[in-house]
Amino acid sequence: MLQALKSRLQQVRQKKIVFLTGAGISAESSIPTFRGEEGYWTVGSKNYHPMDLATNRSFSQMPDSVWCWYLYRRTVCRRAQPNRGHRLLAELEDYLGDRFLLVTQNVDGLHLRAGNSLERTYQVHGNIDFMRCWENCCSELFEIPHEIGEMERGQDLSEEQKTLLVCPRCGGQARPHVLWFDECYDEEIFRFQSSLSAALSCGALISIGSSGTTNLPTQMVQGAAARGAVSVDINPERGPYAIVAEGSGGYWLQENAGSGLEKVAQSLGLEVS
Repeated sequence: MLQALKSRLQQVRQKKIVFLTGAGISAESSIPTFRGEEGYWTVGSKNYHPMDLATNRSFSQMPDSVWCWYLYRRTVCRRAQPNRGHRLLAELEDYLGDRFLLVTQNVDGLHLRAGNSLERTYQVHGNIDFMRCWENCCSELFEIPHEIGEMERGQDLSEEQKTLLVCPRCGGQARPHVLWFDECYDEEIFRFQSSLSAALSCGALISIGSSGTTNLPTQMVQGAAARGAVSVDINPERGPYAIVAEGSGGYWLQENAGSGLEKVAQSLGLEVS
């Protein structure tokens, strides 16, 4: 299979190569998905599931509690380090140049910390290191002030932290820069159309560690396969994207992100150290 993969990727290497990453690649840096037990958050006497907490509605009702949860998640992400898969994607960008595009569902910022450029990295679910105005005075992103510090589980916001979590433009309430469950993708903030257009015109789409449960990535994978792109899914489990890949004459690499990406990089002609 690896020889066939190399042959197919060599045929399309002059076209755009789109890499799509999900939670699986960050799990190798010990970042939990937060949809399991780790993600539950207690407010008063009630336990909230992430899909209930990560919403515009919840933020409108209890902004301080939602901020506490996100600042705790941010602390977990900032304590983690990029792994082999992240570093290989940075090497692939250097190697492919403008033929490279990374679309990530992860909000942990590890791709940028590993060396991928912001210009060729579409963070379609946001970035937990940033905030933006909840009052919608602007669409500008602002880095969360370093004075916020780390947030431990169960810790409350201090009055000083509350004064920092405001929009620098209008002074109104700031919100985490993430796509919430009751919101939709758009182009201006989340690069919806750009991501989809790239997938529909690419030579190959390589998905890594994605569960296949979100809308835009699924449109990308299905659209790329339908347009004849080489489809590759790197995932220890055979999920929806592996089925799409194999059904379109592509490949499922039953491996973790690091080892699977090493095979893809070598197939594209990159000398892997």
